Amino acid sequence: MTERAFQHPGINLAHAREEDHLHAEVTVFGFWVFLMSDAIIFAVLFATYASMTTRTNGGPTGAEVFQLSNAFIETLVLLFSSFAFGMASVALRESRVPTIYRWMGASLLLGLGFLGLELRELTGLIASGASPQVSGFLSSFFLLVSTHGLHVLAGSVWIVVMMVQIAVLGLRREVRSLLLRLGLFWQFLDLIWIVIFSVVYLPGVAQ
Repeated sequence: MTERAFQHPGINLAHAREEDHLHAEVTVFGFWVFLMSDAIIFAVLFATYASMTTRTNGGPTGAEVFQLSNAFIETLVLLFSSFAFGMASVALRESRVPTIYRWMGASLLLGLGFLGLELRELTGLIASGASPQVSGFLSSFFLLVSTHGLHVLAGSVWIVVMMVQIAVLGLRREVRSLLLRLGLFWQFLDLIWIVIFSVVYLPGVAQ
């Protein structure tokens, strides 16, 4: 049977058989449906935040609590993490396992670094008295950012699981397909954070 590559955005797996291609068509489409449902959840959270931006209840506003420099560093860290995973995808296409490990490890470390920065920011806000209980504005902000952070944590655990699967199972069809879906998920989280930075932090500091 002739070999052909997966034809999906974000990754192109070489040396895949016809049945592998058909398998990816089904599983990746289903995963896109999951991502769209997740996007709806974030859309609801964004809408909730937008309706609460003025509900400060006499508490601090975004201009008083947001640190744009910290949010910018978080953005850069997550962007570099996505870049590292993209390089792992390139190595996967050529089945270079050691290179895959290096780039996935870099992506994992950067993802954990992002979580550390985000946790420091949120705990700092709580310590300064800007906790979620203070106002609807802060409640919606904490809910939106924490939901994204939980997704990044889940993605980080997924990266670890995939690294173990590569070591145990090798680059078999199921592993390649899962790596494809993980790449889509990681890029999705990157996109959501860019929206958060653009519609939460930037307008917030200008209040």
